Amino acid sequence: MLYLIIRGEFVEDSFKLVTKDPIIYFLGIIVVVSVVSLLYNLYKNKHLQIGDDGICFVDRFKKRSFLFGEMESIKISKVRLEKESNKAFRLIRIKMKNRRRPLMLRPYDYEKQNELVNRFTELQQRIERR
Repeated sequence: MLYLIIRGEFVEDSFKLVTKDPIIYFLGIIVVVSVVSLLYNLYKNKHLQIGDDGICFVDRFKKRSFLFGEMESIKISKVRLEKESNKAFRLIRIKMKNRRRPLMLRPYDYEKQNELVNRFTELQQRIERR
């Protein structure tokens, strides 16, 4: 928006908007793609439910649940240095008994990431005690 105001021209007490600038088209495409992806994510309504018996990955169309009895281990990547760490790359790996590849979660993708990591550390201790 600021770019449009700067690039516009004042001619005889009127403001002429420049619309044939490729930068405006590029910024418009970015805005349209962002709005479409936001609406798609709102439509999918993905969320994670942690219950007493297992973990459920829920979206609008399906629900996948994994019981705690099926889990072999939970590994949470550590934060090395507090001021230099990038929490966006932190991972939670859940190794399952009946799956070849582990389930992988990025806590940063969820709203309450610190609470999610704390909950998974509790689950990790619970699974290790078995």
